Amino acid sequence: MGWTSRVQGAVTTVGAKVIPWIPTVAQRMLVRGRAVIIDGNTLDPTLQLMLSGLHAVSIDGLVVDDDPAASRAQMREETLNFSGPQIHVEVDEIMLPGPAGEITARHYRPPGDVAAPLLVFYHGGGWVIGDLDTADALCRLTCRDAGIHVLSIDYRLAPEHAAPAAIDDAYAAFKWAYEHSGALGAIAGQVAVGGDSAGGNLAAVVCQLARDDGGPAPVLQWLIYPRTDFTAQTRSLSLFARGFVLTKRDMDWFESQYLRRSGIDRADPRVSPLLAESLSGLAPALIAVGGFDPLRDEGQQYAEALQAAGTAVDLRYMGSLTHGFTNLFQLGGGSAAATSELISALRAHLSRA
Repeated sequence: MGWTSRVQGAVTTVGAKVIPWIPTVAQRMLVRGRAVIIDGNTLDPTLQLMLSGLHAVSIDGLVVDDDPAASRAQMREETLNFSGPQIHVEVDEIMLPGPAGEITARHYRPPGDVAAPLLVFYHGGGWVIGDLDTADALCRLTCRDAGIHVLSIDYRLAPEHAAPAAIDDAYAAFKWAYEHSGALGAIAGQVAVGGDSAGGNLAAVVCQLARDDGGPAPVLQWLIYPRTDFTAQTRSLSLFARGFVLTKRDMDWFESQYLRRSGIDRADPRVSPLLAESLSGLAPALIAVGGFDPLRDEGQQYAEALQAAGTAVDLRYMGSLTHGFTNLFQLGGGSAAATSELISALRAHLSRA
């Protein structure tokens, strides 16, 4: 790692540890009291301060030098450097059978290890970056506060494994979890799927595959700012093309890594679930979008399309937040409040499933 990279790493580490302790009024002063208002939404001041710090050290986006390894390292560093108390739940590392060998997974058990619903969770990261560790804090929080079992899946990543490798792993993991939910200590058959960003895409695709196969289906799909249409040309994609965590350049690069050698067209429902011939007969959906997210409109469009097809949808519009806010809950502010709301809503939906 070069000198510039070390300085950037030190600055982002210090920022992650300090920002949660800065009062909102002081945060506004640090960004010269100027609110960021776009499309009628006002950016959360905690995120505004974080983004100002990142931009000061020339970090804009998730991709580093078009290098998968460097991009993975940056995401791990930025995610794992947050301060805050440890979230204590029981965790087991397990291996699942997959279509190309064993799949590593992490099983989070709720307090008391009680029989409760099971959430199969797919991490975000553009199908290229992210792993069990970058999703660990959110999975721990979800397990503890929703009172459910969480099974986090380490699916294969591109470019080493282009599509449909991640899809095949995601679906295989769901089917295994459904068959073994009782053995895991969860309520047999009460299995939901969920994920953030690319993981939300995989969760949506798994629901469609389960319906089309006529086999066991998830009881709920928890889609957090999901990618739903690789062909989309939306207003939010234009408005937030740069400067708000996920950039248009990131998205184009992720798409290239994921699809370039796959032989799968961008409009294929296996990667663009919004474009499926039918959206009927799918699991109820709890969908979250951020007001400052280039994927905002895709998430809303998928919610509207599901509703039009007769699927029950609970859409949560988090107007002040950017992409990735559930991975930023340890910063406090709106990210923490919204993540808490989503987990509470997840618990409520699963209690009725």
